[in-house]
Amino acid sequence: MNSVNKTLYIPLYGKAFVSKKGLFLDDKKAEEIWNAEKPMLSGKAKSKWLAYYMGIRSAVFDDWLRQRIAENEQCTIIHIGCGLDSRVLRVGCANQTWYDVDFFDVIEERKLYYSQTGHYKMIAKDVREDNWLENIPETKCAIVVMEGVSMYLSIEQLHKLTTTLCAHFEKVSLLMDCYTTLAVKMSKIKNPVKTVGVDKVFGLDKPELLQQGNFVYQKEHSMTPQKYVDELRGMEKFIFSKLYAGSLSKKLYRLFEYRKI
Repeated sequence: MNSVNKTLYIPLYGKAFVSKKGLFLDDKKAEEIWNAEKPMLSGKAKSKWLAYYMGIRSAVFDDWLRQRIAENEQCTIIHIGCGLDSRVLRVGCANQTWYDVDFFDVIEERKLYYSQTGHYKMIAKDVREDNWLENIPETKCAIVVMEGVSMYLSIEQLHKLTTTLCAHFEKVSLLMDCYTTLAVKMSKIKNPVKTVGVDKVFGLDKPELLQQGNFVYQKEHSMTPQKYVDELRGMEKFIFSKLYAGSLSKKLYRLFEYRKI
């Protein structure tokens, strides 16, 4: 895998870590894959604080996706940059077709742990390319999650991706997390992704910059809802609240929702 692909091990570790502790997520698949892969992570990439943050972030995406599916039961679900994530198992799909999309090397690794079904497909594509949606039918509604992806795409590449989605589907709901430009500057000093060789990331301060036509910014979501922070106790809760759930965190990391209406 290249350096960007290897970043998938950071959230994998976080989800396995919190699942084993009984916090935020029940993710036995993450535990299984982590124990089987045993990738080399060090420093901040393997800190418990980042693991808590990765676990809560994934739980927030799961909650949002469950809500959108309940509103649009016949939708198509697309998870861009799926890595080895088990969201399809945590959230489930019954009346929908779910597509997990990532680079070829990642999907080949993923196939060691997941099997395709009539409702679940894995797509080996680079979403920066024009034809990445060619194997996904043009249905009325798509619900799209991009967790830990946007920071590796320039604003031009994000525009191209969202334009392609809007041309393919009548309605689109999209949730994605973003670095701020301050986070990009700080990442040059210290960032967990540096441990796997990534040295170039992008930030987005104004979510309205991605709007085009009837694809519009809806609202910002909390990356660390209080209900999840409250699962921590004592000094862990206090430290996490100050470092990862406070005003400093929001200056670095944001969570934006968009819709084609």
